[in-house]
Amino acid sequence: MISKDTLFAVSLFPYLGFLWFLTRSGQTPRLALIGFYMTLVFVGVTIPAGIYSKIAYGKSLANVDWLHGSAEFFLTLSNILIVLGFREAVLKIKRPSS
Repeated sequence: MISKDTLFAVSLFPYLGFLWFLTRSGQTPRLALIGFYMTLVFVGVTIPAGIYSKIAYGKSLANVDWLHGSAEFFLTLSNILIVLGFREAVLKIKRPSS
């Protein structure tokens, strides 16, 4: 059986491929693209936060509210950027040409 840590590490490669294709396409709204890259920041923050949680508190990250919430902030921020980026693109398409 594959551990959740192994699955997490392996899942990074398809996501990096997704980002590569998204960036190369040139069709993704800039703000949304930043949001997708921001998801990597979330991962980069969550890993050390999880390690710290285990060492300092002896608990998983999900059980240390202030640390978990701080890490989740980056996921929330990335989601907001993605939504605003695509919203901007939709509004731009709907505007009448002048």
